[in-house]
Amino acid sequence: MFKKILLAYDGSEGAKKALALGIDLARLHQAKLCALAVWERLPRFSGTINEVKEEKEFAERQYGEILSNAQVQAQEAGLELETILRLGHPAQMVVQVATEGQHDLILVGHSGLSGVWAKFLGTTAEKVSRHAPCSVLIVR
Repeated sequence: MFKKILLAYDGSEGAKKALALGIDLARLHQAKLCALAVWERLPRFSGTINEVKEEKEFAERQYGEILSNAQVQAQEAGLELETILRLGHPAQMVVQVATEGQHDLILVGHSGLSGVWAKFLGTTAEKVSRHAPCSVLIVR
């Protein structure tokens, strides 16, 4: 039924549950599993080029480690996990990548790293479910 599964992954507990389910679904359906991490923070200061470069390198290391850990978990389960790191708004980027990649299913944890702002603005999971081009499974 599912051939391409996109996992919105930020390393949170909700995302880890979604990863575990994604691995199971990918094996069950013999589907391709892809994990997407979205870095949304831009430097909030007028810095020099070197400061902006350092901020970008820090984010790449941080999210690279998160995605690498997800890859290890998938490999231990005998599955290959493609990873993508993008800069942008998390919900918009998940929808964009799912559309571009023609994914059949998006997996997203119910609660991620958005914290208190989610109470006011809505969670990434809610936003993705409203705008996704395919089925969305919100994992609790």
